[in-house]
Amino acid sequence: MEAKTFDIEGMTCASCAQTVERATAKLTGVSKATVNLATEKLNVEYDESKLSESDIQKAVADAGYEALSNVQQRTFDIEGMTCASCAQTIEKATAKLNGVTKASVNLATEKMVVDFDPSAINVSDITKAVSDAGYEAIEQVNSTDTVDKDREKKQKHIKDMWQRFWMSAVFTVPLLYVAMGHMVGLPLPSFVDPMMHPETFAMVQLILTIPVLYLGRSFFTVGFKALFKGHPNMDSLVALGTSAAVAYSLYGTAMIFAGDPQFTMALYYESAGVILTLITLGKYFEAVSKGKTSEAIKKLMGLAPKNARVFRNGQEMEIPVDSVQLEDTIIVRPGEKIPVDGVVIEGSSAIDESMLTGESMPVEKKVGDNVIGASINKNGSFRFKATKVGKDTALSQIIKLVEDAQGSKAPIAKMADKISGVFVPIVMVLSVLAGLAWYFLGQESWVFALTITISVLVIACPCALGLATPTAIMVGTGKGAENGVLIKSGDALETTHKIQTIVFDKTGTITEGKPKVTDVVTANGMAQDELLRLAASAEKGSEHPLGEAIVNGAEEKNIAFASTEAFEAIPGLGIEVTIEGSRLLLGNKKLMDDRTISLGDLGDTSDQLAEQGKTPMYIAKDGVIAGIIAVADTIKPNSIPAIKKLHQMGIEVAMITGDNKRTAQAIAKQVGIDRVLSEVLPEDKANEVMKLQKEGKKVAMVGDGINDAPALAQADIGIAIGSGTDVAMESADIVLMRSDLMDVPTAVELSKATIKNIKENLFWAFAYNTLGIPVAMGVLYLFGGPLLNPMIAGAAMSFSSVSVLLNALRLKGFKPSALKK
Repeated sequence: MEAKTFDIEGMTCASCAQTVERATAKLTGVSKATVNLATEKLNVEYDESKLSESDIQKAVADAGYEALSNVQQRTFDIEGMTCASCAQTIEKATAKLNGVTKASVNLATEKMVVDFDPSAINVSDITKAVSDAGYEAIEQVNSTDTVDKDREKKQKHIKDMWQRFWMSAVFTVPLLYVAMGHMVGLPLPSFVDPMMHPETFAMVQLILTIPVLYLGRSFFTVGFKALFKGHPNMDSLVALGTSAAVAYSLYGTAMIFAGDPQFTMALYYESAGVILTLITLGKYFEAVSKGKTSEAIKKLMGLAPKNARVFRNGQEMEIPVDSVQLEDTIIVRPGEKIPVDGVVIEGSSAIDESMLTGESMPVEKKVGDNVIGASINKNGSFRFKATKVGKDTALSQIIKLVEDAQGSKAPIAKMADKISGVFVPIVMVLSVLAGLAWYFLGQESWVFALTITISVLVIACPCALGLATPTAIMVGTGKGAENGVLIKSGDALETTHKIQTIVFDKTGTITEGKPKVTDVVTANGMAQDELLRLAASAEKGSEHPLGEAIVNGAEEKNIAFASTEAFEAIPGLGIEVTIEGSRLLLGNKKLMDDRTISLGDLGDTSDQLAEQGKTPMYIAKDGVIAGIIAVADTIKPNSIPAIKKLHQMGIEVAMITGDNKRTAQAIAKQVGIDRVLSEVLPEDKANEVMKLQKEGKKVAMVGDGINDAPALAQADIGIAIGSGTDVAMESADIVLMRSDLMDVPTAVELSKATIKNIKENLFWAFAYNTLGIPVAMGVLYLFGGPLLNPMIAGAAMSFSSVSVLLNALRLKGFKPSALKK
């Protein structure tokens, strides 16, 4: 299955999005098609053997819109070609790459031009293919000139809409003055006085209306095209309403010239002009608001540096970051951004990774440490080897996650989609029925009936319904990314707010996952540092986690190690070592019992340590107990406040671990866990999650390791810690980039805030149409109330979309709540 994203041009409302979605979804071979009105993108999953990209574009074109593939063109200098067959070889090697639509090599200029889809392939893949064919491709691009085309297109659209509005207003304001001014006592020049010169009065209005109709011509071209294709949209409603007003006014003008002055007060030119101008203003505000919803993506994209300094063929050169290849050696100087992901091979430095992890303190990096693309080098110079480039870097993966989430639909959107899909035809029928009903059963006046028909056509707006969900999801997921919470889909965003139980893996999630020395208890006159020195010297070189913890504890205190003279491992019990002529035993209680070494007063102490979830290691010197060193996996600083906050939110917290019941209970007691699932084998974690689900609970699982992946997938929501494995992050619905458990309640709060916002948007969109359409049909007038003027209807229609967008943008102010004392 191939997944492809297209930019859709020509959409104006939710019913347009529905039309494109339906036209694509019914194609043979398409398994999924979703259109996001806010981003104006179509995401399609299809079988390449049954369907081609051009088939999808044709289907969209037949529906009256244009699907543009996200294709980029790059030029490369080719080195090593000697003849025409070289050119052919390179062309074939490049053209067969997945994502390349066209590749042509010019032997004379030694250049290659490639058209490719950047979501499927990147520049380094192309240069690698050329390299594998035995040649070298160097991209001929000044990357500082590269622009964000999508952003440029949106800015141009905003500028065009503003220009259309003010130019329309220039003609509409005098048109409104001429048509309505005399009714409120405003003076009119005598030559346009409707009583004295009705012909001039009508012609001046017509002349002022023509430029407004021309400036708003897209409403008619798009609207009627969609109508004749059988997929009417919001533009169709506007086009029908204003066309009816203009057609009737032209008829009235002709009658005035024919000597019938009663039509002088029955012209609708100003309604048509004001409706088009106000809706254009609404479209302008809508475009501005839409531009703001995708700011999170723009911020993330702006983090990436444009160039990289690489060391190739014995020399240093600066190249576009897209041209960096795997295994390239990259040089980074103080203050520079790191171009791609890699591993340090020379030098050291402190690196600010806050853009990805949220961690404000710079992280010290030395040879062998990993570095992340787009993080900032603070003070040292170093070289590193590129391990991930192009679309595989951490930043690119994050951008893709956020883009995918913003393009996805939440289940709550399906109802709005269904309604907006049939909304426009229903409104058209209602407008005609209302006009006919008033004409035949009420007023018997075509002017009155036409007013009703135009008002109903113009006030109805499916846009608010169509924008309600995607804009909130875009802002919500973008805000999540800013807070280090990557939400992978609209579905995950919606489900998270329903979570009742959260299961935390213990090791590496609640705890650090790295055992540390917590207590050093001595006996028989032994000093603490001396006990630690002897134990660490015995364990030096040990691969056992507890042994490593003791060695690290001594190193942190700068204790000098003694050399061992004899070493014997005692399976399941511990070790026996000779140090400085003394025989040292180090191990568990069973080792002490086997060697008949009395623990004295340390027996009670060791029991207390065990109850606290710590593992006591006994040390005996020359057959006499010398002390206990307790080792434990320490709790992360934010585990306790995070669990406390979840409790304040009414969420049950469980912990899953392979530890014995006693140790697990000790940890659970320290952090405030409600339910402990201990002695669980890695392969059984998913079953434990399933048992909780069978209790009727919505369950989230938080983990970081490969063994957590099945449980993360089984849970209603899988939450992976960002410092964890790729497998865990792949299985999860939400990734916490900062590895901070306080981000778990933040994710739940963000989900609740976003869903609340969506519900508000849908309520106002439904309420607007539920109240607006009956008022436009004259229900209030029937009971002695006012009649809705078509101009007011046009303003109200524009306001409905803008109000939904502005409400969605309120989410940009989201901040995690503070922990209650």
